Amino acid sequence: MLNSMTGFAHKMREAPFGLITCELRATNHRFLDIQLRLPEELRSKEIELRTEISKSIKRGKVDCVMVLRHKYNDNEIQLNKNLLTKIATLLREIATIVPKSKSVDPISILRWPGVMTESEIDTEPVYITALQLLRETLSDLTQMRLSEGGRIEDMLASRLTKIEGIVANVRRHMPEILETTRIKQLERIKKLAIDAEPARLETELALIAQKLDVDEELDRLASHIQEVRITLKNGTPMGRRLDFLMQELNREANTLGSKSVNGETTKAAVDLKVLIEQMREQVQNVE
Repeated sequence: MLNSMTGFAHKMREAPFGLITCELRATNHRFLDIQLRLPEELRSKEIELRTEISKSIKRGKVDCVMVLRHKYNDNEIQLNKNLLTKIATLLREIATIVPKSKSVDPISILRWPGVMTESEIDTEPVYITALQLLRETLSDLTQMRLSEGGRIEDMLASRLTKIEGIVANVRRHMPEILETTRIKQLERIKKLAIDAEPARLETELALIAQKLDVDEELDRLASHIQEVRITLKNGTPMGRRLDFLMQELNREANTLGSKSVNGETTKAAVDLKVLIEQMREQVQNVE
């Protein structure tokens, strides 16, 4: 099944230590590029979380943001009384030396490093919860990417069918086109009143027909179409291969256009290039 590289998912979970949220945003990229923004409690687990994301996503840029809002209780915030006593003693000494100095706001004292301490949080429960939440968010993101991929796959299948129709139509009319070209060349020779040897004339006409023959291009177009269909059923990351096949399809359409000798084949070449370009634009979004 085809996966798109774009998607978004957001989930949150309430836990005894607080509220944790996870947001994943996936966009197009040539390779897998994972960007993580984690709370301090999860910094040591960055490699594990990065590995978890890479299990589900093989290509694209993934921005992962995890936010932790703590729940506090009275026992978690403590006052360093020894340090506070030392600070108070120093402030009294300052007031003795500089009598006119302004009094210090108690709130500003609480902001001094070390005055307020927080009990250490056990990071393992935070990590376990974060990992579970990440997996759930990845599941939502995968479903969105799969849904978008299904839409792209339907579009590609539709365009492939139209290309097959154009190829079949050109192949069906090619003998008639070559015969019409042969007749026109003979008429031109007659108008010029050139006395050409029949054998040499037939050889020249055969060479012209060979240059205008597009059977090989039509065969390669049909082969590439079949290869695209096989790739779509492969079930593995296929974006790069599909992109390569779009280039090959476009190459054959260009050759068909360069060999065109009438309006019908010219129009066929233009229609092919339009359809292939539509597919190429969508393939850029495929994992």
